[in-house]
Amino acid sequence: MKSLKTLVSLSALAVCMGAASMANAFSISPVNSSFAATGTLTVKSPSSFQQNVTCNVTFNGSVDSAGVANIATVTVGGSNSLCSLPQITGTPWALKATSLSGTAGTGTVSGVGYTIAGAPPIIPASNCGPSTVTVSYNNTTKVLTLSPAPQPLGSSCTLVALSATVSTGQVIVAVP
Repeated sequence: MKSLKTLVSLSALAVCMGAASMANAFSISPVNSSFAATGTLTVKSPSSFQQNVTCNVTFNGSVDSAGVANIATVTVGGSNSLCSLPQITGTPWALKATSLSGTAGTGTVSGVGYTIAGAPPIIPASNCGPSTVTVSYNNTTKVLTLSPAPQPLGSSCTLVALSATVSTGQVIVAVP
């Protein structure tokens, strides 16, 4: 009988823990909407001989009904000639909100990656990712940043910095 009471108690605890974790869910709002973000990113890879390269970046995508931002297209450019070489891989990248404190939220972006074919022996090839990176988002300024920085993209590449401003009204919200 004692083991039955223990089993019932543990089952009740598991149900309560599950309900509590559901209360702490986060999502991106508004759902079923499109978004765009522009800014800069800094990476280093074998193609840059592990030197920092800063490029302009534009992200476009949509927020699905579950509150996940799916980044469908990533466009990279800039004055550095290496900025025209990356071929983005793994899209759509999924941005999922993980926390919210005041106006600051955090999330993870999964599937992040790119390749550079290179021009051996002058420019080595790079195969970066796919990786999951963590980001911060400020609901007031609408700025998405890499946090912490830097973060690895596979075994030989690094995402050094990211700062992109969302030009539409998306925010991270707590889901009751």
